[in-house]
Amino acid sequence: SAFSPFKMPRSPSGEFFIGNVFRVEKTDCFQQFPPGFQHPLRKTCKRNVKKCFSGRKTAWKTRVKPWNIHFYGEKLLKSPRLPQRNAAHDPPKKESFTMNKKQKKNLQRIIAAVVLVLILKLLPQFPTPVELALYCIPYLVVGWDVLRKAVKGVKNRQPFDECFLMAVATVGAFALGDYVEGCAVIIFYQIGELFQSVAVGKSRQSISSLMDIRPDYANVEDEDGRLEQVDPDDVEVGTVIVVQPGERVPIDGIIVEGTSALNTAALTGESLPRDVRSGDEVISGCVNMTGLLKVRTTKEFGESTVSKILDLVENSSMKKARAENFITRFARVYTPAVCYGALALAFVPPIVLLLMGQPARFGDWIYRALTFLVISCPCALVISIPLSFFGGIGGASSCGILIKGSTYLEELANTGVVVFDKTGTLTQGTFKVTGIHPAEGVTDTALVEAAALAESWSKHPISLSIKAAYGKPIDAARVTDVQELGGHGVTAKVDGKTVAAGNARLMEKLGLAVPAVEGVGTIVHVAVEGSYPGYLLIADVVKPHSADAIRALKASGVRKTVMLTGDAQPVAQAVAQQLGLDEYHAGLLPGDKVDQIEKLLAAKQPKENLAFVGDGINDAPVLSRADVGIAMGALGSDAAIEAADVVLMDDDPAKIALAMRIARRTLRIVHQNIVFALGIKALCLLLGALGIAGMWAAIFADVGVMVIAVLNATRALYTKDLTKN
Repeated sequence: SAFSPFKMPRSPSGEFFIGNVFRVEKTDCFQQFPPGFQHPLRKTCKRNVKKCFSGRKTAWKTRVKPWNIHFYGEKLLKSPRLPQRNAAHDPPKKESFTMNKKQKKNLQRIIAAVVLVLILKLLPQFPTPVELALYCIPYLVVGWDVLRKAVKGVKNRQPFDECFLMAVATVGAFALGDYVEGCAVIIFYQIGELFQSVAVGKSRQSISSLMDIRPDYANVEDEDGRLEQVDPDDVEVGTVIVVQPGERVPIDGIIVEGTSALNTAALTGESLPRDVRSGDEVISGCVNMTGLLKVRTTKEFGESTVSKILDLVENSSMKKARAENFITRFARVYTPAVCYGALALAFVPPIVLLLMGQPARFGDWIYRALTFLVISCPCALVISIPLSFFGGIGGASSCGILIKGSTYLEELANTGVVVFDKTGTLTQGTFKVTGIHPAEGVTDTALVEAAALAESWSKHPISLSIKAAYGKPIDAARVTDVQELGGHGVTAKVDGKTVAAGNARLMEKLGLAVPAVEGVGTIVHVAVEGSYPGYLLIADVVKPHSADAIRALKASGVRKTVMLTGDAQPVAQAVAQQLGLDEYHAGLLPGDKVDQIEKLLAAKQPKENLAFVGDGINDAPVLSRADVGIAMGALGSDAAIEAADVVLMDDDPAKIALAMRIARRTLRIVHQNIVFALGIKALCLLLGALGIAGMWAAIFADVGVMVIAVLNATRALYTKDLTKN
């Protein structure tokens, strides 16, 4: 058997693994055996390892047949813990990019070709056939794949691409005897291609870092209390899974045992951990940082939050912006046009000169045509424009902003009207005691205590907010004879005294006069033994950053901010004034919100988009109707992820302005690249046709412009400067 001993390292808490652990090579499958099981037989090993692959026959056949199984031996100490691929114990490493095998090979070919050309340049001049043969060596070393692709394109009746342009230009240069320039064109072209490949790889790496949220396994406890790692797809709804410290939560669920802190940075971009305990909901993709958790799954893996997010990001490239579609159509027409233009430049002027009785100078015009071909290569546009949008989407995702495609990035950049839902978007969506108003001689504590005890058996949100304001455990033995009076409030005996808590109608029923109250929110009056000790003011609290978010949107160029709510007029007016909103509409049902959006769409300015921001709850129709639907605080909300065009993974409204800044800078970069590339190429094409610009100028117009455009495009990846604003 191919077993090799391997000493398992200690975990950060100093624990060893109990028993012996075996891993199938090139897989993430681990199997644990009892302590003392030192020399497993091949048959026993096969049975136990195969158990690890239960339900995955293909993986079993393809991975385990070679019997490359490694032995991890330890006995001892505290708790059994299998090796974790998803471990997050180690400090995060700084993201670095290394070239892949193909890129390294291309770099070696480029260096070899440059060295050979320099050597040939330093050698004395050889006869023409010998010199041609010698210069063909570096040319073929670096350019063979370009020639092969060009020939393949011709065979497939799709000749008009950059490989065809380069092949014709360089072979033509060799035919004219310009060997060094022919080699230089293909070398610099390959340098540009390598540079572009590395830039795209780095951009993809920034997106793929988000893919690290994909869990590879789920821990299920068997009848013997041992943990078995299974594919998350095989876990049924209602199964209790174990999430150990350092592991990612693989499937959405509810904690049934344990307390811990969850790191949601990969989803929200926020570094502050979130404390969770038994009864709390958890979503897939978060990292369990401290304690062991047992989670009862509420969804299948394919329907969990992490699966939906990954699907969203992976498909974002399918929805292309107008600028991307323009470049695709432009290149389809542009490349054949310049090929025919170069052909005309090579033969029309010489023929005209012959007809006029002047020397034709075919070689000179063919050289100009070849220069024209090199200059006209559309690489800078074809590469840099999609790369800019890709970088913008990647940069946004690192901030917890998921954009479903470049078309929505473009729409977001042109947004002039932002419409908000109130509850859960601008406000916290939960009731809180915002005012305590005791009568003379009564303390705040006594008033809140009386109300909390009277409301102790109620599950109404207002009752829960009063108990939260009390902040102490409630002794149920102190409360008896509880009666809930529909539309009025509640009465109870507290320490033998009659206590009532409710609205003004309840106080009137008890024969008590209440003061005229001014304030936005729900008023809860309290009565104790026929006396009036005061009242509590309860309201939905505005989020701390909402006002800053509205100001940031105005600073970003948003013309109008509007709030739609089903709340009463006084509440809506108070929130709108507090946040500085331009317009608000109160008392709206979900259907009324759609009608209001229709009116706002009809009133917007030309080429101006309307964005609707909601919390994903009952907002799907409005999110779909707006030009840009933004779901905020969508962590775990399936409806929001499905209906929205932009998903903000936490509930910070300041992310809306950040998303717009990212979108607008990305669009600026795209426009800069289009203007720069077309401007330089148009100038060089004119100079090349007139014979002023030679092959070296053509190389700059092709490779130089592409390198500059790609460098500019990669700026879209970096968002640190935008997050500081």
